[in-house]
Amino acid sequence: MKIVLGIGGGIAAYKAAELARALLEPGHEVQVIMTQAAQEFVRPLTFAALTGRKVITGMFPAQTGGDTLASAVEHIAVATSSDLLVVAPATADLMAKFAHGLADDFLSTLYLAFTGPVVLAPAMNTNMWRHAATQRNLETLQQRGHHIVGPEEGELACGMVGPGRMSEPEKIAAAVCAVLSARRDLEGETVLVTAGPTQEPLDPVRFISNRSSGKMGYALAEAARARGAEVVLVSGPVALGPPAGVKVVRVRTAVEMREAVLAHLEWASIIVKAAAVADYHLARVPEHKMKKTAARLSVELDPTPDILAEVGRRKGGRLLVGFAAETQDLVAEARRKLVSKGCDLLVGNRVDREGVGFESDDNEVTLVSCTGEVTPLPRAPKRELADRIYDELLKLRLTIHAAR
Repeated sequence: MKIVLGIGGGIAAYKAAELARALLEPGHEVQVIMTQAAQEFVRPLTFAALTGRKVITGMFPAQTGGDTLASAVEHIAVATSSDLLVVAPATADLMAKFAHGLADDFLSTLYLAFTGPVVLAPAMNTNMWRHAATQRNLETLQQRGHHIVGPEEGELACGMVGPGRMSEPEKIAAAVCAVLSARRDLEGETVLVTAGPTQEPLDPVRFISNRSSGKMGYALAEAARARGAEVVLVSGPVALGPPAGVKVVRVRTAVEMREAVLAHLEWASIIVKAAAVADYHLARVPEHKMKKTAARLSVELDPTPDILAEVGRRKGGRLLVGFAAETQDLVAEARRKLVSKGCDLLVGNRVDREGVGFESDDNEVTLVSCTGEVTPLPRAPKRELADRIYDELLKLRLTIHAAR
């Protein structure tokens, strides 16, 4: 495997030499990238001697020793040819750049072009680590599915005692190896995910919708891609950026979502219907905005297409995962929907609890399978739950195949 080791500007940069050595031992190729600040703590020659490769220290020929054209696209070439990016130490500055998409040096620019797994080993002063800005950046990076190792508590170089020490190189290397070996079990799969709400127009400016943020569906798309699948994400209107390496098809209404799903159905081997599709729509939308009057307004709403049921009838040998957002009788409703829609796995979640479900970063769900198993998954970040759902789905497929 080819690993990019990014080194930030902190006193813990000296530990990165031992990390490079630990990553080389299993036979990985290691390409080191150093920020300008990192070079104030450790010289690039150290890592060149360890890895036997040129250390990348800047974007331009005077910094890299290369020609202008090669330097202009080197960050793309390194990003597309590498299997994992590990940054140690990941300083507060680097975490902020990554979280907000800033790209003013080689490492931060490569980060934006890289679509594989990312491991970050934070190291900084305790107050910097605890600062609200750093913690918010940390949440953003975790939501993207990045793996965070540390920091550890102890005495820091500045004399303070508390969290902020970079984890030991052996621990970081173990995390890297675990990420590389554990999550390629969807290679060869083609996963179709739906996410977000739909908006059903009442007139040219008003619509019916719901509180779905799309976060669960986006987490499922990101997790499938990280585990090696080709992914198409059919998304209703949300305020989320597209997951890296995922094809996004944007739709607005239930009818548009149905058309997009059916257009990609033959291509998919796994379908995950996480979208919160509106149940009703106005069959005939007025051409002009309805004017407010003192009189009561009544409208007749027709059911929207039942996309999940239609996919269930047409799925063939594909695996189908449905979602049920409920406020009561969660398991009973999940079982009913599993059978009526033809799903292999039904993910039920309560949407009447604070801090989980709609609009939240966390969720708490119960999985009901076609084999009758009921598996509660306790509250966790949606990205983490996405992996748990795929874990259970792959185990379920083995059971289904064994029964045939």
